[in-house]
Amino acid sequence: MAENNSIVGAKIRGLRESKNISIEDVAERSGLSVQQIRSIEEDECLPSLGPLIKVARALGVRLGTFLDDNDALGPVVCRCEEREQNNSISFSNDAAEARQNMIYHSLAKQKTGRHMEPFVIDILPSEEKDFHLSAHEGEEFIFVLNGEVEIEYGKQKYLLHEGDSIFYDSIVKHHVHGAPGKGAKILAVIYIPF
Repeated sequence: MAENNSIVGAKIRGLRESKNISIEDVAERSGLSVQQIRSIEEDECLPSLGPLIKVARALGVRLGTFLDDNDALGPVVCRCEEREQNNSISFSNDAAEARQNMIYHSLAKQKTGRHMEPFVIDILPSEEKDFHLSAHEGEEFIFVLNGEVEIEYGKQKYLLHEGDSIFYDSIVKHHVHGAPGKGAKILAVIYIPF
């Protein structure tokens, strides 16, 4: 997983430098600390999805820019064996703890100009009970392929089973994780207005 995270850190640093934007400017625009930006660029931690979305917006790019090669104008086909091999990246529950809890497999890695980010996500089992909720602009759709998923959304908790789905505004603080001690596999589509 470290190799894939290195690609993200290097892409963020490369984009920032190509746009002549300082780490301090990215921190100010994103609302994150300078240390958090440095840690992400230097692969010292596994960031959660929320901070990466904020960094993408601060740099004026889509979230998928960190994950893809962005070269196909027409339809993109993602074969199962390709997705499972190396089109994945890990995120943590909270950037401060850097504990891997999700493995994202991009489903549209090569598609240029997309407005949605589709993923198959493996959620690893955890006994953790206190989660750092995050919020960002946009919407999310989650469909449970297998396992049980718990979603904290504002002051509510939703337990989803295989075949269940949820669609929500991601501006409300939220967190997606496996039910206590259980893993899951989900299809997630994230829309972030640009």
